[in-house]
Amino acid sequence: MHRTVRGMPAAMVVALSAGLLTATAPAAHAAAGASLPFTSVEAESATTTGTKIGPDYTQGTVASEASGRQAVRLNSGQRVEFTVPRASNAVNVSYNVPDGQSGSLNVYVNGTKLAKTLPVTSKYSYVDTGWIAGAKTHHFFDNARMLLGQSVQAGDKVAFESTGTQVTVDVADFEQVGGEAGQPVGSVSVTSKGADPSGNGDSTQAFRDAIAAAQGGVVWIPPGDYKLTSSLSGVQNVTLQGAGSWYSVVHTSRFIDQSSSSGSVHLKDFAVFGEVTERVDSNPDNFVNGSLGPNSSVSGMWLQHLKVGLWLTGNNDNLVVENNRILDTTADGLNLNGNAHGVRVRNNFLRNQGDDSLAMWSLNGADSNSSFENNTISQPNLANGIAIYGGTDITVSDNLVSDTNALGSGIAISNQKFLDPFSPLSGTITVSGNTLVRTGAMNPNWNHPMGALRVDSYDSAVNATVNITDTTITDSPYGAFEFVSGGGHGYSTGNVNVSGATVKNTGTVVVQAETQGTAKFSNVQATGVGAAGIYNCPYPSGSGTFTINDGGGNSGWSSTWSDCSTWPQPGQGNTDPDPNRNLAKGRPATATGSQDVYTPGKAVDGDANTYWESANNAFPQSLTVDLGSAQAVRKLTLKLPPSSAWGARTQTVTVLGSTDGSNYSTVVGSTGYRFDPATGNTATVSLPAGTNLRYLRLTVTANTGWPAGQFSEVEAYLAN
Repeated sequence: MHRTVRGMPAAMVVALSAGLLTATAPAAHAAAGASLPFTSVEAESATTTGTKIGPDYTQGTVASEASGRQAVRLNSGQRVEFTVPRASNAVNVSYNVPDGQSGSLNVYVNGTKLAKTLPVTSKYSYVDTGWIAGAKTHHFFDNARMLLGQSVQAGDKVAFESTGTQVTVDVADFEQVGGEAGQPVGSVSVTSKGADPSGNGDSTQAFRDAIAAAQGGVVWIPPGDYKLTSSLSGVQNVTLQGAGSWYSVVHTSRFIDQSSSSGSVHLKDFAVFGEVTERVDSNPDNFVNGSLGPNSSVSGMWLQHLKVGLWLTGNNDNLVVENNRILDTTADGLNLNGNAHGVRVRNNFLRNQGDDSLAMWSLNGADSNSSFENNTISQPNLANGIAIYGGTDITVSDNLVSDTNALGSGIAISNQKFLDPFSPLSGTITVSGNTLVRTGAMNPNWNHPMGALRVDSYDSAVNATVNITDTTITDSPYGAFEFVSGGGHGYSTGNVNVSGATVKNTGTVVVQAETQGTAKFSNVQATGVGAAGIYNCPYPSGSGTFTINDGGGNSGWSSTWSDCSTWPQPGQGNTDPDPNRNLAKGRPATATGSQDVYTPGKAVDGDANTYWESANNAFPQSLTVDLGSAQAVRKLTLKLPPSSAWGARTQTVTVLGSTDGSNYSTVVGSTGYRFDPATGNTATVSLPAGTNLRYLRLTVTANTGWPAGQFSEVEAYLAN
């Protein structure tokens, strides 16, 4: 869908918010995401002679669209070698090559070069959509798959080597592909009607004839490659079934295009590869465009290089879409485009969409009683992972969404209508058990960020009850929960309940309130908050307030951003009024190891009589403290318990710092620090001017008093 967005001035007004109380643990829930037949391994975690790029969240860069915002760049002769995570006989690789180039990767199994190579191309990448405000050239990655011709086991090595073209490798999916399925008894094979399994001849009419002959039965698509030159229509009361998505492959950019069907259409177990290289919204370049009719299903499909996987209009009541892979679409992965009732979209894998990966858009009639459940979504590069635009009694549950890039959130619950007639959100919208990783993005049209989970009264007030439960938000580059009226009108987002959320390492704030409304928060626990707990600045000025009702059990996000004329930047934090405050006290602490009950948190609990002790006889050992945001730390005070029972000792310590928790640099080199109970068992470390860190790491390599690292308190101060 085209995105219509608005500008927002900086000056805003602070609204009231309630205080926050202590935490209780959120209820456990099922693991989010799909159950997948493959295991993915990130290239940056593999062994390589190439160059690691990222992490980078800047729109328009290759790394910003990569899984984990990192990848490995290979020049000619360089390779990346993966350790196989499971028994496999096939691999799919997500990669990028420079615009206008193509080439191949040599493939090695346990050091032996395979006879076949893995083709790579920029043909389906570098998409421009200048009519979408805020868009830049995007869609940098593509996917290529191959059967290895042999089985490999967990622990084996599979390497990919550039043969001349620069290739950036993002992730490899390792899979054990089963054998070809056999032809169902009584089915009509497309080859019996003249289809060409070599892919050379046009098989369109053969498919049409087989569908006509198999009414009420099964059309069989044997192993092979089949070329269709025009779309199928009049498809109803029939099953189209292949031997498996690695074996039965149809080449077409338009598979089914029909406005209506009596239903009972079942599409299963084959692949469709398109030739869509640009996004042209007036073209029906989709696997399914229109209606499959009631009581239909789509399962076991591999869909790639299309504009949209499924753009569904008309009657698709009780449709089930499950166990599919949708890759490299220039627009949405799937869109329920109005009047979808009782549709279940579950256990699918989507990667590299050029718009919303999964969307419901209630145009020409409300989508109702429909759900997106247990889907895994990675790298939508120009919109949301999941978007609900209007509709009645919708459920979004147990999905895993990662690495949204531009103009989108991990999940958006919105009254953005785009066109009329539109049916706004109504009834109960259930958003439950979802996990969002590195989601949310800078919106260049607003010149400020979009949160990981967004409730948006874009074109009208949100009057539905929105229940957001058991959400995990990790490493959002900006905010966690955003409440906004994206059209700039200041419509209300009311009747929102957020409960049982865990927010870790959010770049700016936990709650980003930019419009009037009300939300109740219960058992929302945050750690590693980058700037402040709450940004509460409704727009337009004077339009109303956003009220946060405290349901109890909240922790880690009670502070409020103090200046509505500025946007908090990741890790910025409010100006600290007290340079003598201990920045480390009560902050999350981790360690490479600990002994018995002497856990890392004892070093930041404010009690000098309790202490952290590392694993014994295992130097080096490290303690890491997350200060919550980047700080200009100038002094550390390191303590051991003051009791005279603690004999004097010298610990050899290196001080390291990081702003992102991944890349550390040495702040103070290895130095021996004397701890003596006669002088309080305290050591002071001065940090050089220019030090700026969020993550403070102390690495201990020696201790003359005990074979372990030991600290009862680690204190960090702005003042030297």
